Amino acid sequence: MCLVTEDLRLLHVHAHPDDESSKGAASTARYVAEGVDVMVATCTGGERGSILNPKMDRPDVLANITEIRRREMDAAREILGIRQEWLGWIDSGFPEGDPLPPLPDGCFASLKVEAAAAPLVKLIREFRPQVVTTYDENGGYPHPDHVMCHQITVAAFEAAGDADAYPELGEPWQPLKLYYHHTFHRERMKALHDAMVARGLESPYADRLKDWKPDPENERRITTRVECAEYFGVRDRALLAHATQIDPDGAWFAVPLDVHQQAWPTEDYELARSVVETAVPEDDLFAGLR
Repeated sequence: MCLVTEDLRLLHVHAHPDDESSKGAASTARYVAEGVDVMVATCTGGERGSILNPKMDRPDVLANITEIRRREMDAAREILGIRQEWLGWIDSGFPEGDPLPPLPDGCFASLKVEAAAAPLVKLIREFRPQVVTTYDENGGYPHPDHVMCHQITVAAFEAAGDADAYPELGEPWQPLKLYYHHTFHRERMKALHDAMVARGLESPYADRLKDWKPDPENERRITTRVECAEYFGVRDRALLAHATQIDPDGAWFAVPLDVHQQAWPTEDYELARSVVETAVPEDDLFAGLR
């Protein structure tokens, strides 16, 4: 029985512009092709992000990084066929050193979760998604904005349907499922590495895998594998739209598209919360809803 009789809506919550293209972009493109209304909520503008493409590491780019990253997000949005909203918070940067330096005043990761979640609660109540995705409790990697993104998404998932929470932010709406992205896990990297070696090609993951010990417990967290290999090309175009962040000559594009498609044809998620009955493993973020 189909539990959802209206249009399907999917909300991805990401920390920075470019995260929507590096995590879950091919499954996004698949769902858009199926008629799902997909929205990306971008927590920050990426103002303090490093320029990771050497060809874009120029004074004129650095001086206009906020506007350039917004234009890159616009281009990626058009490629993916999605809607996108800025939550309006300021990038925290990636603190390094021992001890770590304090976070910049007023940045996203320095805020109280209750306050930082408010615009996301409002967006959920307006967009009314059945499914929401974000990162796990580690942020996917320990960037303070990714960790904070996880925290506000979990808080907003719980609060959006509560009439007593944020009553000034619109009529309550309870999303039905919450997922965490599991994009850069060892099992996938190992499959890509092995496929490159089998073809006699140099693997960009060889050094990383030497020190990356198997983590069966983490691999078991994956509950949902979405087949989307035919949309990997769309994902790559969206990635390349973020020219300040993505080096076309870097490790990601050292692996040919057909190797990605054959070696690991899914994007992988962890079902973290569900208000409806579903059975895992799943092959669809809307499993149990249609």
